[in-house]
Amino acid sequence: MHHQMRQNLINYKFSMKKFNSLLLMFSAVVIGFTSCVDGNDKPTPTPEPDDNGILITSNISENTTWETGKTYVLGGRIAVTAGNTLTIQPGVVVKGEVGSGSNATALIIARGAKIDAQGTAASPIIFTTVADEIAPGQIASPNLESNISGLWGGLIILGKAKASLSGDVTETQIEGIPPSDTNGLYGGSDDADNSGSLKFVSIRHGGANIGEGNEINGLTLGAVGSGTVIENIEVIGNQDDGIEWFGGTVNVKNAIVWNAGDDALDTDQAWAGTLDNFIVVAGDETDHALEIDGPEGSYLAGHTLKNGTVIGSAAAEMADFRDGIIGTFENIYFLNFPDPATTDGLGDFSLSGDKTLATFAEGTLKFANLEATLAEGVVISAVFKGGTAAFATSVAAGANTVGADASAFANWSWTEESGAISDL
Repeated sequence: MHHQMRQNLINYKFSMKKFNSLLLMFSAVVIGFTSCVDGNDKPTPTPEPDDNGILITSNISENTTWETGKTYVLGGRIAVTAGNTLTIQPGVVVKGEVGSGSNATALIIARGAKIDAQGTAASPIIFTTVADEIAPGQIASPNLESNISGLWGGLIILGKAKASLSGDVTETQIEGIPPSDTNGLYGGSDDADNSGSLKFVSIRHGGANIGEGNEINGLTLGAVGSGTVIENIEVIGNQDDGIEWFGGTVNVKNAIVWNAGDDALDTDQAWAGTLDNFIVVAGDETDHALEIDGPEGSYLAGHTLKNGTVIGSAAAEMADFRDGIIGTFENIYFLNFPDPATTDGLGDFSLSGDKTLATFAEGTLKFANLEATLAEGVVISAVFKGGTAAFATSVAAGANTVGADASAFANWSWTEESGAISDL
């Protein structure tokens, strides 16, 4: 939005992010984890002395297994290179050193590589920051709040499926990774590409900034193919988006995003998969709960979001559909959003641009069974814009007939353990 109230909010949120990140970076150094954060020099990481942390400082260029009961520390930007598989056993904790700029830590699964990270409900796999004192076997952080963000990068998976890219090129560099690192390339023509499996994985406190306006998402999926299995995923306190898709055909099942710093769920470049059963819990810094972007090139494809519950905040917008998006959005329940009329547009569900209005009019952008519990006195047409109110119903709190199955997140996710979704 281009309104003064929105700009003031953005400025405030930016300041708070910087304060939180600086505070936690200082704390990490004090407790014995060192990392250069000026964006120019290579990090100088120190392994954890107290919980058998194993320091990883170079790319993974052979089949490798990270073992249950151990903690692994990413000492920099680590890529699993093409032709190799990283297996992460249940219960493993992976921690990224603190850093920004070229020192931002991240785990990249390059095109042609695989990750086999299959946690269980009893032993989820956790990605977090070295400032987090969590140990294998714990679910909630013992020392960090759920809204602390930007202390490391995130998990990036890249594949060979199609993406609708500007200029109709077939590959490009993923955001958040410097162009000099060719392990950051994604895209191709193999829609059935297999990048491995992610199951029962929680990703926390990430989103480090590598340059102006260029942060890393909690989970980035770049042209990931349908042969990849992703289910039971949690992203908490990421400074940028929670989960972002850039083209590809991968399906995702059972995903939860809590306290995203920008958009909780962001889709781009004609992603052609399905997200089934999801929960968004917006935080004080969340911009859009759903930011749905369309194709950038001539390749056209649509995706589906279904069976979701979206819990708002005073700072968040429900959803924005842009750039001629194609897709189906159904069985989604929204609650706890502000009245758009009194917040300069916050809390609305909108269609942006002539291209999007056109795909909606022609029926390639479809909505069905949208329900919302609105602020007192607010009518559906004031929230659901551009004709989308015809597919939405106002319901009393607790009377919704659509939404996520929250039981999928029981026992293994910090969001559920915290009580943030206890009313669902």
